[in-house]
Amino acid sequence: MLTPLTVTLAVAALALAAWCGWAAYRDQPTKDWHFIGMAVVTVLALAQLVVGIVQLAGGHDPADGAVIFVSYLVGVVACVPVVGLISLTERTKWGSLTVVAGAVVLAVLQVRLYDIWGGGTVA
Repeated sequence: MLTPLTVTLAVAALALAAWCGWAAYRDQPTKDWHFIGMAVVTVLALAQLVVGIVQLAGGHDPADGAVIFVSYLVGVVACVPVVGLISLTERTKWGSLTVVAGAVVLAVLQVRLYDIWGGGTVA
């Protein structure tokens, strides 16, 4: 895994959470600009999925197993689009708060992915 990509994705997800949290605080639903932010985070997640699969194909093995690793990668990619779709159906501040929750979950998943890959182990 590329640690800079993992950190970038986590920071982008937390920035999206703060941005949508600000909208919810102002009692606003998600707007077009928020969806552009969600698209950026989703593209980063797709890049991470590609990098992870390339790493696996190159013979690198995650510390906690490839199945768990790929499952988390797929979950990361699905996280923001799912909450974005939900926020489209809920056109109140609660839609914005849904995106906040999904973005925070995505940031936490980044920490877990780092752990699964073996980033927290001392060689």
